[in-house]
Amino acid sequence: MAIGGFLMSFLTFRNITKRFPGVLALDGVSFEVERGSCHALIGENGAGKSTIGKILAGVYTADAGEILLDGKPIHPTTPLIARELGIAMVHQELAFCPNLTVAENLCLGALPTTVGGLLDRTAMRTRATAMLAEIKADLPLDVPIASLSTGQEQLVQIAAALGTNAKIIIMDEPTSSLSVSESERLFELLGELKARGITVIYVSHRMEEIFQVCDAITVLRDGRHVSTEKIGETNQERVIHQMVGRDVVFQTPQHLGRELGEELLRVDDLSSPGKFHDVSFTLRAGEVLGFAGLVGAGRSEVAQAVFGLDPAASGKVFVRGKEIALGSVSDALRNGIGLLPEDRKRMGLVLTMNCRENTSMASLGRLTNFGFVNRAKERAVVQRYSERLRVKAPTMDAPIAGLSGGNQQKIALAKWLARECSILIVDEPTRGIDVGAKAEIHQLLDELAMNGLGIVVISSELPEVMNLSRRILVMREGKVAGEVKREEFSQEAVMRLMALG
Repeated sequence: MAIGGFLMSFLTFRNITKRFPGVLALDGVSFEVERGSCHALIGENGAGKSTIGKILAGVYTADAGEILLDGKPIHPTTPLIARELGIAMVHQELAFCPNLTVAENLCLGALPTTVGGLLDRTAMRTRATAMLAEIKADLPLDVPIASLSTGQEQLVQIAAALGTNAKIIIMDEPTSSLSVSESERLFELLGELKARGITVIYVSHRMEEIFQVCDAITVLRDGRHVSTEKIGETNQERVIHQMVGRDVVFQTPQHLGRELGEELLRVDDLSSPGKFHDVSFTLRAGEVLGFAGLVGAGRSEVAQAVFGLDPAASGKVFVRGKEIALGSVSDALRNGIGLLPEDRKRMGLVLTMNCRENTSMASLGRLTNFGFVNRAKERAVVQRYSERLRVKAPTMDAPIAGLSGGNQQKIALAKWLARECSILIVDEPTRGIDVGAKAEIHQLLDELAMNGLGIVVISSELPEVMNLSRRILVMREGKVAGEVKREEFSQEAVMRLMALG
């Protein structure tokens, strides 16, 4: 039976259940996906969205239930079996070998060889070029994946999924690290995939893009199926309420009415070869300063230099009028600077440690006696901030690697709240965060500014940076292209500076 041009019951999830230690991740989830459609999966962090995708992709195996493809049961128990079934996944957390080149990663699943069994590098580069050309991505083939930006890595991963000739592609937060133009290209690509009959399972927290590109939407809450509806039969407010079971309101920040305090941070002529140059700005107590710009504009690099992570940086950084040492994280920490980095897995967390250890690691100086951690103090601090951020974890001693991306992000932020920094730089603070948690983090940043912190917010989401900030510095090609004050805020004004300088 055909409905709206799609064949029904192409892909069926029936009573899917999955348990992890201390967590029932999925509880009897059932829904259907139409052939050649873009089907959204949405829910709060920990709702089970990524788990469903990973079960389909063979990363996890369901404890109970079955998956039907064209009416026949399938058993994708490994990623290789899933790929043979025509199923590929673009992971939220990028899944490559960082020391291998772009070409090697793209062809890793089926490396071309010569008659003698050696790697055929010419054929490999030819195949990799064709895979990147399919998504119109112009990237170097012979550089290590680790040298690319997060957004570039995401594009390579999308190209790799398409290169397997998959008939089902799971995309887990695919635009989380893409620029506006890259996201628009992805949306065009989704239309092309659907026209070729490819089915896309689209996991995202970004409501606007779901309603822009998807045909149907399935809502999960606490591991259970809530609803599956056509996009045209629902709306954003209804979906949000289904996700969180309550109304979510993004309020005008209270800190905007607060009188600004002393100058906390001053950056003069900060430069780093090949990254950015002559960047200057100030930050006062109680102020939220936004940074906007396209991917590669230098925003994150400036943040890392202020935090002491760039040994090549030159210029001057002052905290409360006192110059601090460039290239010294220790000096930045001593002077009350904290950095929530864009890439939580590489720079924000230690994945081999548990939730408690990650939350307390930046505050150990205050939690130790004679070189030993005071566990009672540590647990009190960890509990305070995990509750404040509503972290969903079996216990705070659970491995952080087992948490959803959004809950990992909350702990990466809790680490700096526990340290009680006076200057907090947050780079993509709500990347991979659901709409309910996003509102909570916005409210938390507002409260911190009301309490006198100086906050720098770097975000690729213009509505976010415009909602939170008093003023926005726009970067383009490594330089500050201009400043937009609150009374002048508009997406057009910011984007004009981002694109034209």
